[in-house]
This record gives sequence, C-alpha cells and structure tokens, in this order.
Amino acid sequence: MRKLIVNTFVTLDGIMQAPGGPPEDPTGGFTYGGWSVNYWDDVMNQIMGEFMGKPSELLLGRKTYEIFASHWPYSKEPGADELNSAKKYVASRTLNKVDWNNSTLIKGDVVQEIRKLKQQDGPELLVHGSSNLIQTLLNHNLVDEYRLWIFPVVIGKGKRLFDQGTVPSGLKLIDCKTSSTGVIVANYEPGGELKTGTFELDNPSVAELARRKKLITEG
Repeated sequence: MRKLIVNTFVTLDGIMQAPGGPPEDPTGGFTYGGWSVNYWDDVMNQIMGEFMGKPSELLLGRKTYEIFASHWPYSKEPGADELNSAKKYVASRTLNKVDWNNSTLIKGDVVQEIRKLKQQDGPELLVHGSSNLIQTLLNHNLVDEYRLWIFPVVIGKGKRLFDQGTVPSGLKLIDCKTSSTGVIVANYEPGGELKTGTFELDNPSVAELARRKKLITEG
C-alpha cells in the first residue's frame, strides 16, 4: 500500500487559496492571491527540489489540474519535467476528458477509486492544492502524511485546509524545517483519535462553578 501525501501552502490562519498569484483562484471574491510569492528562499528551493525529485504520481482536483495543465507543459522551471512526465489522476464531476500528458480522469465513486489507487503498487500519491478534494480525503481518513508549508501571513478569509466538517484527530510531527523568511515546512502523520484533558482543579471554586453555570445559561 502506498502513501497519499497532501503537500500544500497555508497561511498561519489556515488559508490555502491561490498562493501563487491572483489568477489562480479568485472565486468567492478572494483578492489576496500570490501571498506566498515573496517568501521563497534557497532553503525552500532545496526542500522543494528534494521533494519533487522523488518518484511520485499526482492526485488533483479539477481546479488545480486546470491551473497545472495550463502552466507546466509550457514551463522550463525546475520541476516542470517531473510534473509533466508523472502519472496524474484527476477527480472531477464536470470534466469529460483530461489532455495533460499521462493524465487519467477518475470516474465513479471518487473515494472508492482513491482507495483502490492506494492499494496499488507504485510511488507516493501527491496532492497539490485541490482544496475541495482535500476535504473529501480528510472526511474519509485517506491522508497518510501532511507536508505543510506554513507562511507567516494571515488573511482571515478564503478556502481553508482544515475546513468545517474536518474529523477531529491528532497529528504527529515527523520533520520540521524553517526558511530564512520564516516559513515553517512541517511534516505530520495522523496521530489517531483526538485526546482531550483538563487543567481544572479537582475541587472547583465557587466562582468557577458560577462561571460554568453562566456559560450554560448564555447558550
């Protein structure tokens, strides 16, 4: 069984929409596209180069597929050859065909088809961008690793990595690096069920009991 890895750029407040430029995804009136561009340095280039240099196949949602397919076949940037030659699986309810080299349209039950892909022999399955698809993957516990590029910016609105409906769970940090510009590149694995606890006193004070009662009545 191969790993399914989510590789995504996020702001400190969890926004992942349009990190590479305004035209990527202005839906919902999003006007902050390109928020990641001015933070790149040699450390990040090295990490990305090592990451992209490993054999992999891509799993993409429709919007990210269209962004990539209209850019990488025409690019001479580092990583272009790897992306263009990699096998790509595209999850979409609206596309009838996919023309980018080595691309296959996932048909039928997306969750079941992705489970089948994970069961196959082969390299890692990488998810880039694809915020809508990621929500499906999260809700069905299909992600084996998160590679999060956390940028020191906050936006307040936009598409989020962990959005409403995310299943509560713990994560285990397996690697972490920091760029000269303050970007944290952190790798996490699922850590199982979310465990909660409390710092409250064994014998709460009268004031504390009154506070709790007030919260209940306030709804």
